[in-house]
Amino acid sequence: MNKVTAHRGPDGTGVFCEDGVTLGHNRLSIIDLSENAAQPMMSADGNLIITYNGELYNFKDIKKELSDYQFKTESDTEVILASYRRWGSNCVTKFDGIFAFAIWDKSKWELFLARDQSGVKPLYYYFQAPSTGSGQVGKFIFSSEIKAILEHNLSRKLDRTSFGHYMRLLYTPAPFTIFSGINKLKPAHFALLKSGNLEIVQYWQPKIEKTKLSYSDARAQARECVLGSVHRQLVSDRPLGVYLSGGIDSSVITAAMKAVRNDIDTFSVGFDLTESEQSEKFNADFLQARATAKYFGTKHHEIMMKSESLPELLEQTIWHLDEPVSNATIMPMLELSKFAKEYVTVVLSGDGGDELFGGYPRYQKSRLLDYSPVTIPLDRRIERFMFQKDNVLSRILNPEYFELNKTREFFKENFPALGNLTQAFMNTDRQSWLVDEALLRSDKMSMANAVEARVPLLSPQLIELANSLPISWKVSLFDTKKILKDAFARDLPESVLRGKKRGFFSPASKWLRRPDFLSYVREVLSPNYYPTTSPLFNWPGIISMLGEHLSGGYYLNPLWSVLTFQIWAKRFKINL
Repeated sequence: MNKVTAHRGPDGTGVFCEDGVTLGHNRLSIIDLSENAAQPMMSADGNLIITYNGELYNFKDIKKELSDYQFKTESDTEVILASYRRWGSNCVTKFDGIFAFAIWDKSKWELFLARDQSGVKPLYYYFQAPSTGSGQVGKFIFSSEIKAILEHNLSRKLDRTSFGHYMRLLYTPAPFTIFSGINKLKPAHFALLKSGNLEIVQYWQPKIEKTKLSYSDARAQARECVLGSVHRQLVSDRPLGVYLSGGIDSSVITAAMKAVRNDIDTFSVGFDLTESEQSEKFNADFLQARATAKYFGTKHHEIMMKSESLPELLEQTIWHLDEPVSNATIMPMLELSKFAKEYVTVVLSGDGGDELFGGYPRYQKSRLLDYSPVTIPLDRRIERFMFQKDNVLSRILNPEYFELNKTREFFKENFPALGNLTQAFMNTDRQSWLVDEALLRSDKMSMANAVEARVPLLSPQLIELANSLPISWKVSLFDTKKILKDAFARDLPESVLRGKKRGFFSPASKWLRRPDFLSYVREVLSPNYYPTTSPLFNWPGIISMLGEHLSGGYYLNPLWSVLTFQIWAKRFKINL
């Protein structure tokens, strides 16, 4: 398990082994680089053992409350151990950070696991309860990556319902994974394994309290909250930089960093395209990032992504993802982290700003529905803006293997429509799409090259503040992220403030039309590529759709979802 996840922590590896329990750890050392801070780490009294991935930004404040504990290190890891010893499961409510950890309590024979409030760090598990009366021992396996769990002799069976979710959403929502029997611990949850029982508890959810502040006071508070979050997240004993796009969020983070330090490294990725492939369109963000870096006076590093080795790169990214996420930006993300690793070990990114402050065009469209005389419920909005459509899916899927309504039911059951429906839509995105699509991509593609990605806009404090604000202060028919832009209006260049929302996307639709990549795509999009999964798809429909795309139509999402799935299924030896 340690070997197959060694890319996440190349600075050291360790194992704790005792009757009934084994804990492993690969170390990416960021705070307290000494050997004393290596993991798995034992508490001062020898009773608790931890394996942990992430950072606690407020560990020094918590440490002051634990003056009776004999600390041997300067690490945040030991602060978690001491916190658990003092407060038990309540310790997680004190933590401001990104984390997934497990603590073994020798005296109680209990395993405690927890995941951060926003779901930045992944935590997967497989649980087989002990069978009563059969003498069969239970089994619990967990890791930051599924590929480590698969080192055990598990079935690798496709979960049919999750396959349906994936084809609908282009990702698999928690607590499911597309592997039958392997689950995700949801964000803001902890788990306790005791006497063969697994108890899962939600330990945090944002308060729903409407602000009593005026707009100008709320704007000032938003600014202070963002500045505070960024400054707390600069804690590191290793070099630190920023993924800079041409957008508001990463520019705000750079501005906040600039307030406390002058020496800033920024990184961005562009695409090596011809004029006929719309080089200007796909590099608009890249060029804006260059201008923004110049405005802030950062040390800016750029990489142009070549497309000669697309097949190898795609296979590499899908292996690192563990579970299929159909988004071609994984390739430039992997290239960017590999490039950034030459200079830094930690990067700050702008993830979360859109979901908190209403940055996506779909929220503006949802606001239009808010004014409709007919109420369009939340599950229908999610379906309208987030689902792949029936008429497309029916062309490429074998109906025998696909249940149409399961995803709709999932959202209806798990995400209540409280208050304004656009706000409820944004909250749903923050808890589902953001976690299981965007943050999953970000963690896996950065940690593939041992780079830790931090997300200052997703601190619990900022989530609660954003939730307290009226929807009209965030997104309207004419504006997005209004209060965030206003809070940093004097810090940002005009070109960023008034710039068009583009989002980070890749020229995958163009790549599909390149002869060298196309021959590989045709090979993957065929029943013979991986015969085990061929019954899932309607191959004539897929070939016909590819032909229409090559003739100038646009079918990137459905084609890329099948392409990703097929490569994943073959690589991970999936069976039905």
